[in-house]
Amino acid sequence: MIRPLALLLLPLSLWAQQAAPEPQYSPPPVEGDWVAHDFQFQSGEKLAELRLHYITLGSPAHDAAGRVRNAVLIMHGTGGSGRAFLSATFGGLLFGKGQTLDIARYYVILPDAIGHGKSSKPSDGLHMKFPHYDYADMVRAQYLLVRDGLHVDHLRLVMGTSMGAMHTWVWGETYPDFMDALMPLASAPVAIAGRNRMFRAMIVQAIRGDPEWKEGEYTSPPRNGLIAAQYALWMMGTSPLQLHKTNPTRDQADAAVAALRERALRTDANDMLYYFEASRNYNPQPRLGEMVR
Repeated sequence: MIRPLALLLLPLSLWAQQAAPEPQYSPPPVEGDWVAHDFQFQSGEKLAELRLHYITLGSPAHDAAGRVRNAVLIMHGTGGSGRAFLSATFGGLLFGKGQTLDIARYYVILPDAIGHGKSSKPSDGLHMKFPHYDYADMVRAQYLLVRDGLHVDHLRLVMGTSMGAMHTWVWGETYPDFMDALMPLASAPVAIAGRNRMFRAMIVQAIRGDPEWKEGEYTSPPRNGLIAAQYALWMMGTSPLQLHKTNPTRDQADAAVAALRERALRTDANDMLYYFEASRNYNPQPRLGEMVR
């Protein structure tokens, strides 16, 4: 049975997962890869070996029946990775001694989702021949990693930010008896539509519409498409007031735009395309009533 859980001390700054130095954790994080063999996607496509990268902190603790009761799964946002949660602005405020998710008490699991970080992704070589995953595929892969790869049979908490928060809702509807609580941060359990969907469509169309994309078989980055996609992504996730606070002068504003262009060209176009197409059928709303009993 899933119970509602609120950690009101989490400020909005944690959701952003901005780059920051990683604190020293004791014991230190453990990083690894697990392979799901013959993984079949919702599209019917298959991958003989799906590599799933992860970081863990702490150790699993078992109850009298031998079940793990202290595992916490935390999932990252679009284009991110589990490592972002090790930053001073997230793990530094949650994972330390006496803190909310003290790793002396909890076993924290930080996976890289399909298509992200060090997990299998289009840029590994398959390009547009990589299976066209969606959020259901990403969550099922995480479930297999947790259950079969890390041998965790129960989660105390499933949580995530942005895309990871949407994955949290999908976890709730797909595996409602596998966790005690869900904590989605910065998402809604409804189909993506309106402004959100429109910006995602802009990102996809910008990449696909660049002649240098060449159906995913480009030899150099499709520069114009990537820059336009990055601009749309930036507009999608920012607020005018905060931008004015952080860029109060003309030179600072211009420098921020230049940095956006540089960031765009460090992103693989196929990976970015898959990031946003993966949300195409997300909609946990019809099954919300099944998550809390």
